[in-house]
Amino acid sequence: MEIRSTTDKDLDVFVDAVHAAFGLFPETPVEGGGLWWSALEMDRCLLAQTADGRPVGTAATHPFELTLPGATLVSVSGVTAVGVLPSHRRQGVLSTMMRHQLTELRARGEFLSVLLASEAPIYGRFGYGPATYTQRLTVPRHRAALAVPRARTVAGAPAADSDNGSVEVLRRAECGEILEEVYDRYRRAQPGALSRPHRWWALRAGQPPISPAPRYVAVHRDADGVPDGYASYSIESGTLTVDETVATDDAVFTALARFVLGHDLVTQVVFKHVPPEHPLRWQLADFRAGQVSDDMDWLYVRLLDIPHALTARGWFTDGELVLDVDDPFLGEHGSYLLSVQEGKADCIPTDREPDLSLDVRDLGSIYLGGTAPSTLVRAGHIRAHHPSAAALADALFRADRPPHCLHWF
Repeated sequence: MEIRSTTDKDLDVFVDAVHAAFGLFPETPVEGGGLWWSALEMDRCLLAQTADGRPVGTAATHPFELTLPGATLVSVSGVTAVGVLPSHRRQGVLSTMMRHQLTELRARGEFLSVLLASEAPIYGRFGYGPATYTQRLTVPRHRAALAVPRARTVAGAPAADSDNGSVEVLRRAECGEILEEVYDRYRRAQPGALSRPHRWWALRAGQPPISPAPRYVAVHRDADGVPDGYASYSIESGTLTVDETVATDDAVFTALARFVLGHDLVTQVVFKHVPPEHPLRWQLADFRAGQVSDDMDWLYVRLLDIPHALTARGWFTDGELVLDVDDPFLGEHGSYLLSVQEGKADCIPTDREPDLSLDVRDLGSIYLGGTAPSTLVRAGHIRAHHPSAAALADALFRADRPPHCLHWF
């Protein structure tokens, strides 16, 4: 078997092979673009071939920016289009491709890789750990009233969710530049968020609201008329479904939620991607009206250079922690002293006794602050070597706000 990089001439072969791996057929091109694979960069794709040249496996990466805690932006590779033909599964094709890909990413100087997992058990063995989570929130229309905020700022100032802006309904085709600009402002401040390169918007490659699927978009503008949020939605059979709500602050999110929850002639409103700790449920007058479902993992993170990755993100508690990290897939093991002072970290190899022993996948899970190290200690995945180790790790790895990722790739 050979693993080789592709060129533009291989696009049709690559697309056919990845669809065959999932038992699907390529979609028919539509006017205005919208094919997800049009965003692929063929010099970042891999084909696994048999000795006689038949394609049996695929893998690819997209170049993105990932926002880390502390609003630090770093380059990452988003792994996608991974598949093996059913005739060649359980023969080592996937492991060989993933090892080849990780080696290539390291050779490019990259220190982080991310993906969305089609099945949760697959990618842990390659060192990826779930790092952000999302859930669906369904609100019956007749129970959708928002409560009056009980908190007021000093001196009789407006309530915390007060909004002096406005909401305008546009069709998706009318507001592409607005969506791109607002999303870019949002993702730069949101830990766990990925960039959406301009070519994705131009090619309309992805899921709504990037794709050409018909959508209405509620665009929020501030008091000066500047767009600062949007909600992309559709209505079918009495259900208003919000693909994503993007807002630069909580007040804007609340204004957009109030708008869709107040829509006439619908029986329920479904928010498809809400962060697990989002305050929207608490804003409902009837707390039980917010029905949570599809609580699931989303972005998986893989560290390729541990010292580089740990010094890249922002930190919010001073302290020292010795991490003993095992990377069984790449056959590596190391012990690192993480020292944090005034928001900056140093990370160097050490022979000191460890505070925590963990797999590289567990380090990926706690890296963005969305999974508490103590949770994985209690689950039996991370070993704490003394009673205070887990609490110290929780304090160190916490983020300035819960990480969340909306982007599909």
